[in-house]
Amino acid sequence: MRRGFWFVAGVGAGVYVVVKARRAAETFTPDGLRDRVAGLGVGAHLFAEEVRTGMTERETELRERLGLVLDGPRELVLTEAPEGTH
Repeated sequence: MRRGFWFVAGVGAGVYVVVKARRAAETFTPDGLRDRVAGLGVGAHLFAEEVRTGMTERETELRERLGLVLDGPRELVLTEAPEGTH
């Protein structure tokens, strides 16, 4: 019984190591590196998009809070005094 257990444990560990080694080897092939770089580019694009969205939302929130409205390309006009300023 003990020998059978250790045999099965050894086979399982060997299969695990072979699978991990094969995946690691595939990572460093030209196709694997190309996939990694492409994935990194997609991730960077998504992150930049999220940052831009957050900046726009925060700018809108601040403009509403301060009572500022964009009037024209770059002119800000104060519509009314913000609450608590008087």
